[in-house]
Amino acid sequence: MKVEERLIRHESFAEGEVDVHYRTSEEGPGMLYYAHFAPGVHVENGILCEQDVPVTLRDGTVIYTDVYRPEGATDVPAIVAWSPYGKRHGYAPKGRQAFLALGVPPGTTSPMAKFEGPDPAYWCHQGYAVVNPDARGAGHSEGNLLCVGTQDGRDAYDLIEWVAAQTWSNGKVGMSGNSWLAMVQWYTAAEKPPHLACIAPFEGCSDVYREFICTGGIPEPGFNEFLLSGLRSENLIEDWVAMARTYPLMNPYWEDKVARFEDIEVPAYITGGWSHFHLRGATEAFRRIASPRKWLRIHRDFEWPDAVDPQTLEDLRRFFDRYLKDIRNGWEMTPRVRLDVMDAYDVDFAVRRAEGEFPLARTVYTPLYLAPHGRLSTEAVEVESSVSYDAAGGETAFDVTFEHETEVTGYLKLRLWVEAQGSEDMDLFVAVQKLDRHGRFVPTLVLGEPYPGTPGLMRVSHRELDESLSTPDHPHHTHRHEQLLGAGEVVPVEVEIYPTSRIWHPGEQLRVVVSGHYQRHGWFEPFAWDTRNRGRHVIHLGGPYDSHLLVPIVPPRLAADGYVRR
Repeated sequence: MKVEERLIRHESFAEGEVDVHYRTSEEGPGMLYYAHFAPGVHVENGILCEQDVPVTLRDGTVIYTDVYRPEGATDVPAIVAWSPYGKRHGYAPKGRQAFLALGVPPGTTSPMAKFEGPDPAYWCHQGYAVVNPDARGAGHSEGNLLCVGTQDGRDAYDLIEWVAAQTWSNGKVGMSGNSWLAMVQWYTAAEKPPHLACIAPFEGCSDVYREFICTGGIPEPGFNEFLLSGLRSENLIEDWVAMARTYPLMNPYWEDKVARFEDIEVPAYITGGWSHFHLRGATEAFRRIASPRKWLRIHRDFEWPDAVDPQTLEDLRRFFDRYLKDIRNGWEMTPRVRLDVMDAYDVDFAVRRAEGEFPLARTVYTPLYLAPHGRLSTEAVEVESSVSYDAAGGETAFDVTFEHETEVTGYLKLRLWVEAQGSEDMDLFVAVQKLDRHGRFVPTLVLGEPYPGTPGLMRVSHRELDESLSTPDHPHHTHRHEQLLGAGEVVPVEVEIYPTSRIWHPGEQLRVVVSGHYQRHGWFEPFAWDTRNRGRHVIHLGGPYDSHLLVPIVPPRLAADGYVRR
């Protein structure tokens, strides 16, 4: 049974004041494991571990952290792994965390490893300290547990400066980790702690509203409620699910959870996965942070196996050696962008292909117009028509066959002219897929499961664009105003689709699916959206209605006499 006591606290943010919802911890074992409070020191395999060390933040709040470092070593750089997930997650009872290590063989990481964080059993033997705090409000740390934002950034700033002042420290601190541990790095780096030397955000949203809780303006309580239910605090937990229901439009609370990219100046090694909801945060941050020393790697794997892959670890070690130990190891020659170009199932066309930028400068943006009979046409359609489907359970699809080998890499965009019948709003779910020459769906695989296609989500009433941030291939919506639809009203909407990189062979087809429901079924992360869909969705095409899919086609670097080099 839940302990459903919710509290509301009036709080101030940079752009105004908001009533913020909180909840208490739920009863039961939860998703995550929080170790018993156990201050003390012990040594294991040459690694000195100090448990539950108190650190006082600037407002007097005390948090607790574990510190792992090479026994007897001094002048050691540190890696901070900040999250509310529990600082000794590996000590969970047998079987408790099985689903949290999908794709990672047993024994790959040690019991010292924090969930989604760097493993001290590796990093301490490379000459680093690993600092695993329980963030404000998590576990036994004082205060209320927060969902990333400016306050998390300030708190991590204080911890970083505390670490740098320790007698064993060389004064240089980096940050590392996946997901939440990556997200908080944007907010911390923007606070500019003097001793933060670099960050390595692997798979992290940089805009909580647009990428985590209200993608495309559609609230997603399913996975977020699942995540909230696993957190533990002796105090209160910020209830961002209740906040999404109370404040479905952008406000000072949500603005506080958008990274201040212009203030991030430290070196950054960023990763994203083509099939992960963190992808937008990674690519958006790479494009917009102020640091001239930034690197992006986008892979086809899930975040957990990628993070512990030996090639990944070696790559990350070189990055940290350069900026935390000042070893001149040639890291600067690492390509600024490395991409896995996917093909089908678990097969890639290219792995870690070197590029100079993202999106790629040689991209040819090609509109494919929605045409009658489910076709995509390279030519604008002159005759006006429409297609409709049941808003809750139906869908429609449009296909094009590629006659030549075609690479699609970068952001896609779907421009639709739409009408809602029987409703004042529409929630659109888009998937761009690959079909073989016989019209059969050819997915990529993620942890052995078929990925339903490159996604795009859009609540039509949130169609207002931020012209200062939008580009022809990448719309940016304000989410500040609700523009409901009147009966018979037809409006244009620009649907942001996540980036991708994939090859189509001659005779294979590209399909765009448009529906009113989520396309992924049976996935272990229980995504579910609060939609407004009822009645029918109508898509208008042809004539004055230039509904089209904008596709980033990447030509080969060299093509001559039958030779193609991509």
